[in-house]
Amino acid sequence: MSTATANEYAAKYVADSEEFTRRAAELGLGDVSGLYWYHTIGLPHGLVTPGIYDFRDSVGCFPFPSDMCGMRVLDVGSATGFFAFEFERRGAAVVSVELDSLNSLDRFPGQPLDQLLAQIEQMVMPRSVIPGFTRNYTAAELYFNLLEGPFRFCAELLASRVRRCYSSVYALTPEKAGSGFDLVFMGDILLHTINPLQALAAVAPLCSGTLILSQFVPESADGTPAMLYVGGDDPSYDEVSWWWPNKPCLTQLLKKFGFATVVEAGRHCGVMRPTGHRYDRSIFQATR
Repeated sequence: MSTATANEYAAKYVADSEEFTRRAAELGLGDVSGLYWYHTIGLPHGLVTPGIYDFRDSVGCFPFPSDMCGMRVLDVGSATGFFAFEFERRGAAVVSVELDSLNSLDRFPGQPLDQLLAQIEQMVMPRSVIPGFTRNYTAAELYFNLLEGPFRFCAELLASRVRRCYSSVYALTPEKAGSGFDLVFMGDILLHTINPLQALAAVAPLCSGTLILSQFVPESADGTPAMLYVGGDDPSYDEVSWWWPNKPCLTQLLKKFGFATVVEAGRHCGVMRPTGHRYDRSIFQATR
């Protein structure tokens, strides 16, 4: 992507963020200038959160039922909550899973937490496209501004009854989240786990119906099941992504966890803001 195009995306992102902050203040909704918006979400009063990811046009790529009345749904790695609120809008009773603190975020063994937090800030508001951006939040402040604050803001305006469950993916249990979910959704969470097998082992038993996950999948020339390491070798740099299982690997793992049918149900593509980087993810559907 050219520098000019990246700068255009950055300028539009900053303008949208400033407009959203101004409108929220006019409506008496408080100062939201410090919040990060992982998802673009349409809210009452014509408000639209200035999200890094906008799934509004691509949500139809996912094999979700249009009518989810009577369904129990678990949204793992919910962030700002776009999918949780969408499931609720379609009629489901939803549990939204998110970390209890950034101390629980996966990081490479031996990586200092401060280094990881600085990398996260750089990922969501990169200085390369927004020069002069500095905030230096504490771990607690960044957690609120990145995860809890945006979700609560949207949930309140939407009068949502989505239940928030605080847990790492590895520590999910029926006691925490419930069990027997008709649908479990894992967005781009598996690629941010340093132990993806352990993550699937925790989530799979909670699902009695269908598991849908979004994942970047590397090519598999000879059909050998494999997991590609993408964490690099630089101790001072980490994009919080380490493993990409290929399609045969992910298919076999899901079947090993008791899913009778596993299919690549589609793809979703888009552009991340503010960098303008394009992404392309496979969507897997595993059914008991």
